[in-house]
Order: sequence, then structure tokens, then C-alpha cells
Amino acid sequence: MCAAITARQAGASVLVIEHAPKYLRGGNSRHTRNLRAMHSGPVETLVGAYDEEEYWRDLLFVTKGKTNEHLARIAIRGSIDAIPWLVRLGCRFQPSLTGTLSLSRTNLFFLGGGKAHLNVLYAAAQRLGVELIYDSEVREMPIENGRVREIRFSHRGFPATVKAKSYIAAAGGFQANIDWLKANWGARADNFCIRGTEYARGRVLRNLMDQGVATEGDPSGCHAVAIDARSPRFDGGIVTRLDCIPFSIVVNREAKRFYDEGEDFWPKRYAIWGKLVADQPDQMAWSIFDAKSLGLFMPSVFPAIEAPTLAGLAGKLGLDAEALTTTVAEYNAAVRPGSFDPTIHDDCATHGLALPKTHWARRIDQPPFYAYPLRPGITFTYMGVKVDENAAVHLGNGRPLDNLFATGEIMSGNILGEGYLAGFGMTIGTVFGRIAGRGAARHANQ
Repeated sequence: MCAAITARQAGASVLVIEHAPKYLRGGNSRHTRNLRAMHSGPVETLVGAYDEEEYWRDLLFVTKGKTNEHLARIAIRGSIDAIPWLVRLGCRFQPSLTGTLSLSRTNLFFLGGGKAHLNVLYAAAQRLGVELIYDSEVREMPIENGRVREIRFSHRGFPATVKAKSYIAAAGGFQANIDWLKANWGARADNFCIRGTEYARGRVLRNLMDQGVATEGDPSGCHAVAIDARSPRFDGGIVTRLDCIPFSIVVNREAKRFYDEGEDFWPKRYAIWGKLVADQPDQMAWSIFDAKSLGLFMPSVFPAIEAPTLAGLAGKLGLDAEALTTTVAEYNAAVRPGSFDPTIHDDCATHGLALPKTHWARRIDQPPFYAYPLRPGITFTYMGVKVDENAAVHLGNGRPLDNLFATGEIMSGNILGEGYLAGFGMTIGTVFGRIAGRGAARHANQ
């Protein structure tokens, strides 16, 4: 939508082809909550300052260096101008949520959430004269002599073709294509839940790859978080995510811990937990905590599983009671008293465990005891088309296509090769959407 609006504002005639029906339009964006924005001082609902270098360090940390710095800095710097542009379109923001998110200084929260934000953008596009068609799956984008010739798509089951001077691919990743996921993850993918749209099947990406378009990002990588195992297979959205992990211990089917739950603030580490759970037996894990921690995180859609004793809780979870009580006892014995504070890197840690808990470690000893069952929830895949600073898509020979641009998750692998920063996907989509829109309009107008 950012690309379509920008292109229209630049004088181009714009058609948006949407795979989903109208009520499910907009891909994963309708499930989002916020956008990460650089700023030199308080702005809108943001407090303090968040400069380019801190933003870049945060991104470098979560990606472990798997990022194109030039394109990443374009996204970071572009977030400054993106905010007043969105406000002019009618987008509104609200104060940050509290608890595990810790984002009041770095992220702008959409008033009403991602769907409300999208509805504003769709309304703005329609006011400007952007044409929209739904229930239409793009099947092919034939490339000839370094340019896309046309788009072939299916509109409500009937074949259709459209020709344009410029094209923008904004079709997302391939996370809803289970067969494609299984090619990289094997049978484990059968136990994955897809947090977002079931229409992100990678058809556009696959068609472009088959024609020699260059790719960036790990083909086996994906943004995967720990979600409630009771969630639907598709489209459960952001509300299925569980934010209790920093205040709990997480055990696998053998009732053993397997990672440091308090390694860092949740917005910087939540995106690693999907893969961690995916590597456990049956792709299952359980977050275990007590009454002290119940109110410290965002409420869940499904209620926590509760029992008056750890042995009783184990029975409800299908875990070995002796193994779970032993794990909790060993953890409790290693906890050293400190000043518990969920808003900072506090000094509550374990000592003497082979697998420590670095922050927010408190004994699990106050009944009732609680648990959430966890499964991997896939948000998006990392691999996408290779683009340059103009959002132009490149062929495998290194040359940019003459009239094809890309934005959003279909190209975010250039910047997000691993890990995730809360709200950064919306930053990439907004900034590179505007870049792609300008580039496509410029080419069309010429």
C-alpha cells in the first residue's frame, strides 16, 4: 500500500492485485502492532531519542551480521520521514504497551493495531484513485530482455492478464507453503503453525527464481516465535504469541531446560524461540512459572494451564512429574536473590547451572503453578529477491531488471538475514515501499 500510494502521488496510474479476499487483505501487516522508528527526540508517542547508530547496533546484534548495511541504513534513515508521511495519510499512533515489550522509546504503536493502520492506507489509496482487485493470485511474471512483459493471474478462478510499464512485487514470503518449508525443515514443518496469512505461498517468488532472478537470505531461515500450541494452523495472528518466557523456565518433553530464558529483553530475543522449540522433540515445549509472574506479561488468548502442585501440573502437561520437579528444584537452588525489575537487565540470575538464566530469575515456589504449551509459529521466511538501493530487482547476472521493483517480505532478506527487531518489518515495508513506488512511477512516467 505504501508503494501504491507513493506511485499514485507521483502521477502514475496504479492497480493493486490482491490474492486474498477483501476481508483478509494486506498480508501479515494486519496482525502487526508497531513500527520501529529512528528519532532525535520525543516525537508522536515516542519518548527520548533513538539515533541511527543505536538502531544499527540493535539490528547488527539480532542479525549477527547477516545484513546489507547500505540497505539497512536506508531503511533506518527512511523511518524518520515515513512517520509524518503516514500521519498526513491519516495514520494515528498510541502510547506503547508496558510489560515485556519495553518499546516506548523505539517503536510507534498503531492506534487500533495493524488492521486499523492498513484500513487507513487502503482508504487513502482509494481516495487517490488507486484501483484494487481481490481474490486474484498472480501466477506468472514473464521476463524477456531484462524486463517484465506482463502479469498473468487468476481472478476468482478465471485466467487474466494485465500489462503495465512498471511492476512492484510485494507478495510476501513463502511461509504458508508447507511443502516448501518441508524441503528445508523436513517433517518438522508438519508441526509448525503459520501466524499470518495463508495466502503467502511464495508463488511470485518461485516464478521469479525460476527465471533467474537473484535471491538474498537463508532459504531455510524464517522468523519463528514461540506461540501457544493450541493456536490455529493458519492466521492466528500476533495474539497467539506468548510473552511469558523471560519470567519462566522453558522445558522440553523430557522436562529439561534448553536455553537461557533471561538472555536479553524480549523484543530482541523473542524471534529466536520459534527455532529453539522447532529443534525440540515433537516441536513442543512448555513455559513453567508460578503465581508471582502471572501478571507480568501480555494476557494470552488461551488461559494458562494451572495446578496446585508441580506434580499435578506435569500430569496435565503429559510430562514426567519426577523429571519436572527435579528440574525446578535444581533451578530454584541456583537462583541468587537480587533486585527484580522487568524493565532493566536486573541482577536476578542463577549461579552454578550449566545452562544459566541471566536475568529475571526467581524461584518457582509460589502456588498455584502455571504453564503454557509452546509450538513454533512462523511469521515470515527470510529468502527473497535481491534488490538495490532503488528497490530494483536484480537478475542472477547482477543486472537490475528494467521495470521490476520489490518491497516488503519478498525482499526483506537483503536486510534481515537472521533474527528480528520488533517493528522492523513494517519499517522495511514502509520505507522500501515508498522507494519502490517512486521508482516504478518514474519509470512509468518516462
